[in-house]
Amino acid sequence: MQIEYAHVFDIPLEAVWKLIQDEEVLKKSIPGCKSFVRTQEDVYHVEMGLSVGPIKGLFTGQVQMDSQEEPSYYRLLMKGKGMPGEIDATAHMHLKEEERGVVVSCRTEVVVTGVMASVGQRVMGGVAKLVLGQFFKSAEAEMKQIADES
Repeated sequence: MQIEYAHVFDIPLEAVWKLIQDEEVLKKSIPGCKSFVRTQEDVYHVEMGLSVGPIKGLFTGQVQMDSQEEPSYYRLLMKGKGMPGEIDATAHMHLKEEERGVVVSCRTEVVVTGVMASVGQRVMGGVAKLVLGQFFKSAEAEMKQIADES
């Protein structure tokens, strides 16, 4: 399944690049995040609770950031397990400065198993876009707060 999402940030590109990969920003912005702990350089152990439509439960997994090309691109590798099934995803994150702000576009390839696979791509795509929307809105609020404190 492929999912695409984009969000426009109203802060400078350099700040978006730095803060969208910041451990504290991520911890506060990931919906249902219970734990976000660095285990090695650019690799994190994550626990998050989800309750969106038919997808409910605690997921544990790993997020790895790699292939960084500052300030325009990085890749996220994500693996997670929970009662509703397993997720294996690769997200390509592109940052581009435009007149309206910094556009962060995310193109993700996702493989799911278990209950998540049985609910179908249409439902899973909707759940994924809802979670991505919550993440980006929370991340922008966190970034603006940090930028205001600086």
